[in-house]
Amino acid sequence: QVQLVESGGGWVQAGGSLRLSCVASGSIFSDNTMGWYRQAPGKQRELVATASSIGGTNYADPVKGRFTISRDNAKNTVYLQMNSLKPEDTAVYYCNYYRNYDRIKSGADVWGKGTLVTVSS
Repeated sequence: QVQLVESGGGWVQAGGSLRLSCVASGSIFSDNTMGWYRQAPGKQRELVATASSIGGTNYADPVKGRFTISRDNAKNTVYLQMNSLKPEDTAVYYCNYYRNYDRIKSGADVWGKGTLVTVSS
């Protein structure tokens, strides 16, 4: 079992910055992917960014150049640095984890409870 706990959400004005953190605990596989998804009111959950434990990141187009995902594997923690925030970034941000086998997804998604980010114009 893997548990995820997010922190760092809050309220910020447009153009501001926030950093989200997510700590994973439990049976963590060394080959895994952790990332961030978000869900705005009335919309489906969408990918924000992911990072593999053995290298490689992936970003959704709307956040490229503004958001940076990073990991501390020793602490089983993933971060999301969000700069130049826009009102359309307002959403609940969910941490995600899944294990891999030889870089290929091989386990079920695990989700955190989410943290709210509100960007005012």
